[in-house]
Amino acid sequence: MMSTWRKRRAAKRSTSKKELIEEKTMELLMIPSHFKCPISLDLMKDPVTLSTGITYDRESIETWIEGGNQTCPITKQGLKSLEPIPNHTMRKMIQQWCVENKDHGVERIPTPRIPVTSSEVTEILRKIESCCLKEQHDSKNSCRALVLKMKIMIKESARNRRCFITNGAAKILSSTLVGFSEKLSVHDVETMEEILSTLTILLPLDGESKSTLGSKSSLNCLVWFLKCGSLSSRRNSVLLLKEIMKIEEKWRVEELLKIDGALEALVKLVKEPICPTTTKASLLTIYHMVNSSQIINQKARVKFADLGLVELLIEILVDCEKSICEKALGILVGICSSEEGKRRAYGYALTIPVLIKKLLRVSDLATEFSVSILWKLIGKREQRENGNVVLIEALQVGAFQKLLLLIQVGCSERTKEKASELLKLLNLHRGRIECIDSLDLKNLKRPF
Repeated sequence: MMSTWRKRRAAKRSTSKKELIEEKTMELLMIPSHFKCPISLDLMKDPVTLSTGITYDRESIETWIEGGNQTCPITKQGLKSLEPIPNHTMRKMIQQWCVENKDHGVERIPTPRIPVTSSEVTEILRKIESCCLKEQHDSKNSCRALVLKMKIMIKESARNRRCFITNGAAKILSSTLVGFSEKLSVHDVETMEEILSTLTILLPLDGESKSTLGSKSSLNCLVWFLKCGSLSSRRNSVLLLKEIMKIEEKWRVEELLKIDGALEALVKLVKEPICPTTTKASLLTIYHMVNSSQIINQKARVKFADLGLVELLIEILVDCEKSICEKALGILVGICSSEEGKRRAYGYALTIPVLIKKLLRVSDLATEFSVSILWKLIGKREQRENGNVVLIEALQVGAFQKLLLLIQVGCSERTKEKASELLKLLNLHRGRIECIDSLDLKNLKRPF
């Protein structure tokens, strides 16, 4: 046993010494000055030359240009072109130097992929737009091939993605999707799936693209994929719906309500999750639909309540991560603004215990949402036949202690007003009911 331990210790010391020697060797190894980027002073991985003849590392000079600079950092001359030219000769020299010094721990720099140029992007987008206008089957196949090529390019590097976004790729793809969705032919499904997939890579979308995707035909197309598409198509559709619903326009919610099976499909994604990203997107889409003062949103609240979303969200809240918890509580705030939503909340045994549990446990936002829901269910404005029953239940699970602590710890002014009102109502019954100390307060340290 001791012998084995000594061997391991000796081997560990040997490895540490070897690493130390390599580090010192690298420090002593002089990198030729013309191999260093004038901006970062590091060995260039992808040398490019500007119109002024000075060579820089691509990442460094593109960061300089994207910062709004249109001059050469060294010569201060104005740049005739903002597109740097790859310096293949310099790259090969650097790679050769790396190979010659591999014994000193220098790794060979891989040959970088040539990034897409603005002119190439413009040409691809022009062809996609042109194919969409044609009715021939070959044109649709060409469109799909172009979109697929575009997606591959975007995934190659962050630089390519920025180039496509800057040249309006999202607007062109949104318009193309609308063009295909107006026909909604089975033959176009594969092409539309590629467009959906590529659009999600370009998220977040600009305002014009969101407006385009929010058209009647486009919404019908997204809902169709939400109901009948593959798992990836359903995921992509709900991600785009989330973006569309961020726009504060009541007719979009109204249009979505008219589409058969739209709300059921959103609830199904919450009930039968594909992945956390899809669940969050579904919850955010529903959140934007139910949280507004517009009359049309009242219809959405009632419909979601009828679909059993209140009970489903309460069950999810029993054990879920912070982000999903906040979104679920935010939706319940909206749904409980309707009489049907309150009725469903009153009728579910876990509602009050779960809401009390979330106070001071998840985040400030979750606490505010929980107080708002409790206030809607047992506030002064509610009917006493429902309110008193819920008040008694809330007292029994420790609501009084938690709300009192919330006011002492501190919260927003609006939340404090609601908590104070709830405490007054709870206090009326406190003397007649034996309160159970909440386990959530155990081991909770006060900051005062």
